[in-house]
Amino acid sequence: MAHAAEGIYTCVDAQGRKLTSDRPIPDCVTREQRLLNKDGSVRGVLPPTLSPEERAQKDAQERRVAEVKAAQADAVRRDRNLMARFPNEATHRRAREAALDTVRLATKATELRLSELARERRPLLEEAEFYKGRQLPARLKQQLDANDAGVDAQRSATANQQAELVRINKLYDDELDRLRRLWAGALPGSLGATVPATELTAAPPSLRNASQ
Repeated sequence: MAHAAEGIYTCVDAQGRKLTSDRPIPDCVTREQRLLNKDGSVRGVLPPTLSPEERAQKDAQERRVAEVKAAQADAVRRDRNLMARFPNEATHRRAREAALDTVRLATKATELRLSELARERRPLLEEAEFYKGRQLPARLKQQLDANDAGVDAQRSATANQQAELVRINKLYDDELDRLRRLWAGALPGSLGATVPATELTAAPPSLRNASQ
């Protein structure tokens, strides 16, 4: 027969029977089939056909494996880039100071604005003394309320800026710890996934515009 020259298929079906054929065996479609040469040696193995559920599970597993490999490759790339960007602690320290300076400048602007608001408030309070025990004119009350709102906004900005300084230092501390281990010989990608501090320290608009 034409198929006989191709080899012999053999398998054990669900009932435990050993089956052979010169072509793939339908009763063993869900079971492993061996393809034998004429001398009985194994030429290859025909895997079982997967059910839809099994195929979905296999596909999901393959996706997970691919995601792990991609994450590992990304970790290796990030670590190599990190060491190229920061060959020593001095370069990393300068990057930290540059990131902190952005927030420090915003903090100074906020402090200046608070001083301005304090100066603006003095004549308003002096004028309010004339109305002690009486209702303030609408104009004066509005000015005082606006001044209060401005002070509250700047104090809130100050709190956010202080929190941002803490956040940036924490990010750079963690990154420096990683760098020290890489400088000491740890293989890129061997320390787990991370996002470099330099990708996370851009000051948000709320900090950049604190003085407005």
